[in-house]
Amino acid sequence: MAEQPRGERLQKVLSRAGIASRRAAEDLIREGRVTIDGRVAVLGDRVAAAGEPPVMILVDGEPVRQHGPSRYLLLNKPAGYVTTRSDPEGRPTVMDLIPERWRRRLKPVGRLDYGTEGLLLLTDDGDLAYRVTHPSFGCSKRYFAKVRGLPGDSAIARLRGGMVIAGRRTAPMRLARAPARRGARPARASSWWQIELVEGRTRQIREMFFRVGHPVQRLRRVAIGRLEDTELPLGAWRELSADELAVLRSGPGPRPGRGAPGPRRRQPRRRKPRRR
Repeated sequence: MAEQPRGERLQKVLSRAGIASRRAAEDLIREGRVTIDGRVAVLGDRVAAAGEPPVMILVDGEPVRQHGPSRYLLLNKPAGYVTTRSDPEGRPTVMDLIPERWRRRLKPVGRLDYGTEGLLLLTDDGDLAYRVTHPSFGCSKRYFAKVRGLPGDSAIARLRGGMVIAGRRTAPMRLARAPARRGARPARASSWWQIELVEGRTRQIREMFFRVGHPVQRLRRVAIGRLEDTELPLGAWRELSADELAVLRSGPGPRPGRGAPGPRRRQPRRRKPRRR
């Protein structure tokens, strides 16, 4: 019987270290940007089986921090935080909301702008980050938006059909009037909408509603694929369960119909949220 290869594939190690997805890590290796103990790496290289001495891996001359199993956090981002690891303007970042011991290791998956609230993943798993953010995997993101006034039929058609922003047309969005909360007074000056995007671009929702004359007054992301959490307080975080990870890795969830939100589904078991 042939001896099984020892260690892990280099691209898997780079992905788990949060450098890039496995596919992107393969490109780094092909381009000669990765070295192992001073030798230029090639595709097929394996490193550091359990119990063996670690090797020195460099990407563009910078050492790669090797560590144990990946970590996955779900954060309910408040407004007033930047979705970056650091900010040159000195504004608070989402990294300030998670334990200090994890800040060098984790990265935000995707982006919520400074004034937007809602669910945000942080992980060091490059493969999962790629699956969640790249539109080819169809992982939709769902939002609630409060906008000024009530868009008419023509504005709704423009929003659903997509617009050219920065020289490129946006993908169609799913848009439905969000039901009013029980007991809430009807508001004439504003309206709430449920929005679903597969390909989200920077400030896309705000820009599109602004162009049809109904600026966004509040924006909140409430779902990433089939991952939801209506009980996680603003500013709190928790680790994902194994069931939730399986849901994210299994592909896109079912999409609601055009006119109304989809049926409420039983959510995977969640871990208790924590604050700083």
